[in-house]
Amino acid sequence: MTATTADNPEAVTTHGDRHPQRWLILGVICLAQLTVLLDNTVLSVAIPSLTSELDASSADIQWMINAYSLVQSGLLLTAGSAADRYGRKKLLTAGLALFGIGSLAAGLAQTSTQLIAARAGMGVGGALLMTTTLAVVVQLFDDAERVKAIGMWATVNSLGFATGPLLGGFMLNHFWWGSIFLINIPVALIGIVAVVKMVPESKNPQGDRPDLLGALLSTIGMASVVYAIISGPEHGWTSGQVLVAAGVGVVVLGAFALWELRIPYPMLDMHFFRNKRFIGAVMGAVLVAFGLGGSLFLLTQHLQFVLGYEPLEAGLRTAPLAATVVALNLVGLGAKLHAKLGTPGTILMGMTMLAGGLAVVASFGAHDYSGMLAGLVLMGAGISFAMPAMANAIMGAIPVEKAGVGAGINGTLAEFGNGLGVAVLGAVLSSRFSALVAVSATSFPAAMAAAGSAGERERISDAFSSGLETSQLVGAVALFLGGALAAALLWRAERADSVQQAAPAARQSEAQHADQDQEGAP
Repeated sequence: MTATTADNPEAVTTHGDRHPQRWLILGVICLAQLTVLLDNTVLSVAIPSLTSELDASSADIQWMINAYSLVQSGLLLTAGSAADRYGRKKLLTAGLALFGIGSLAAGLAQTSTQLIAARAGMGVGGALLMTTTLAVVVQLFDDAERVKAIGMWATVNSLGFATGPLLGGFMLNHFWWGSIFLINIPVALIGIVAVVKMVPESKNPQGDRPDLLGALLSTIGMASVVYAIISGPEHGWTSGQVLVAAGVGVVVLGAFALWELRIPYPMLDMHFFRNKRFIGAVMGAVLVAFGLGGSLFLLTQHLQFVLGYEPLEAGLRTAPLAATVVALNLVGLGAKLHAKLGTPGTILMGMTMLAGGLAVVASFGAHDYSGMLAGLVLMGAGISFAMPAMANAIMGAIPVEKAGVGAGINGTLAEFGNGLGVAVLGAVLSSRFSALVAVSATSFPAAMAAAGSAGERERISDAFSSGLETSQLVGAVALFLGGALAAALLWRAERADSVQQAAPAARQSEAQHADQDQEGAP
């Protein structure tokens, strides 16, 4: 673990003694992480209240949700690079402060425009928190404990997903809509105090000069791509709005890659992509996020439109997935499995279980929640194994002094994979649904509302169930094949590393034998 001990006596040292408060610090970091993740899901239950209280249109609601995710995803790489240069503790504190100020502005907003602006500000704080929390974990824990620590960090992702809608529903039942944002403020304040007092400072000792143009290009490029993915299902993948955003994103990201190859101090070292271990980890991370984001998107519709649950009831019924992730990571089962099977084996097992769980949901949960329950538990087990191993593989393939950039890459891949999963599996669902029933409506609720008879509604419902099953099975196959490919790439990388490490030792042994032969010669 690398840090500037000369500049800061509290800094973590490379291969030094383990920090005595590292697990308590991890709890503080997870608290900060949970605040960000709750805000990703809590807003969904407040949409009816926002529509009535702020007279928000559908476009307003869309931007309230997307302003946060667009700003956060666009700034992840930049935030990680800034943390490496200026200090991860400083940027973690700044992220908590910005998130708290944005939450206060959101809770007191009087118009849709004010709320959208506040959500964008929260996205800036969220980007800083998402990158610095993982970077600090990598700095604090050595190889022996890092997988378990990252597993605890990853557990917060599932906890945030599960508790966001439930917490939001509770707050809205007792208070006004602004309370869902104001509850972030005491958490942010506690987090700031704890970070200042407990978290050691660490940063890149080389003091790389800031890559301002790279930061601008990566922010514009990523935000454009994510916007295209988010707006595709609503506006159509061939619409001018989506195609222009996607085109701008691809061109700008291409310019970003070329710029990073030319400058001496790049924000993202493109030579990482020559590392087979890094490529395998990147591919696996995208596919885990693809499967998780896409499957949760399908599960939500399955529970509400097919099984007939209300949004809050649907959220409760997805809780077993998150509870399984939390329980298995708390007992450290993923870390034990990683120690036994290694990174490739753990990822392959996790991805296979995730794919199998999605297939179980598709095959046995079509009209019965009990059949879905077994699939959710299996999916949760797969996520608890694959996600920490994948994050550890990414962070392990990048020099520790670039931990912030590594965390930014990990977060960016998660955002991209989630969006891609929703887009691709949603497109499969829509295509299958449209092929089975001849309706002009673009969504299942609209098609049901336009149905003229009970028999027609039953045919539409059956067609939608068939579309869900098909898309879930497509997702399961993609997850299994992707997991196998990622594991194969990581196995090849580990084998190549072993050969490279063994070669100097073999040469040294040969030299020693040659010296001994010369000494023994007459």
